[in-house]
Amino acid sequence: MSHLTGSNLAVEVSNLQRTFRGKTALSGVNLEIPRGTIQGLVGLNGAGKTTLIRHLIGSLQAQSGGVRVLGHDPVRDPEGVLKQIGYMTEEDSLPKWMRVGELIDFCRGIYPTWDDRYAAELSEMFSLSKKTKLSGLSKGQRARVGLLVAIAHRPLVLILDEPSSGLDPIARSDILEAVIRTISDEGRTVLFSSHLLDEVDRVCDHIALLHDGRIIDSLRPDDREQRFLELTYLSSETWFPPESTERDTRSPYCFGWKRSGKEWTTVLSGANDQEPPTFENAQLIAQGPVSLQRWFEASVTESPSTKMNQVQDTNEAADD
Repeated sequence: MSHLTGSNLAVEVSNLQRTFRGKTALSGVNLEIPRGTIQGLVGLNGAGKTTLIRHLIGSLQAQSGGVRVLGHDPVRDPEGVLKQIGYMTEEDSLPKWMRVGELIDFCRGIYPTWDDRYAAELSEMFSLSKKTKLSGLSKGQRARVGLLVAIAHRPLVLILDEPSSGLDPIARSDILEAVIRTISDEGRTVLFSSHLLDEVDRVCDHIALLHDGRIIDSLRPDDREQRFLELTYLSSETWFPPESTERDTRSPYCFGWKRSGKEWTTVLSGANDQEPPTFENAQLIAQGPVSLQRWFEASVTESPSTKMNQVQDTNEAADD
């Protein structure tokens, strides 16, 4: 049970369920984001990240379970939520017929906390002219405009749904830098959903892994060093690692095996004060920290739903 209360939670999701046409999109999702933190949300395409975010901004109503943002139900009290949050998505949906200045004026009228000085600072940082039509900007420049209007009213919660997807490295760097500045300014809360794991790893205080509609693991950056090790074994060409067994968080287990020639790498969970396992016909030759990318790949590969899909794909291929 969480020791946090609603007053110090920016976002609280309780046993959230959602299906579309009989297909489960979210299944028993629980997520708590304390105020003043940066929460990362990672997962494969179709894992349910955007569906979860749509519940947070009130565009979807929970079929079962509950959602609170800053203590409000986003569906029952949309005004109480939307005026206090900033939202940016990967979709290039800004009205291209508008000029940058017209969009800023429009947003100023919506948000009572709009900060003209901050908007001007962001415009200068992003090299944006108010006279330019959005249709005349590149995708990266429009993304900068999208971020400007999402944060210039200094929202208490900033929700970023793949904000830098498809952008060039310079645009991604600019957007990430602006997000970091937003947080460092006044300790605001951010939900950062992205498939760019290096960016998530750089800025987030806590990371949740959503897979097939479920949060299958969550950790802080420091947790990886304490909970996981990457092991490398040298073996004969005919050796294969043992089948993964039911995970038991009370004891160490290996998952996410990968092969390269005679070498096998795996992720060891429960690595704290535990000796790496030994295997017949395989010699441990290296061990070290696990990157976020490796943890992610190993976790989604080993999840029961992924294994079931792999079995189904194999069966379907055999039937073809």
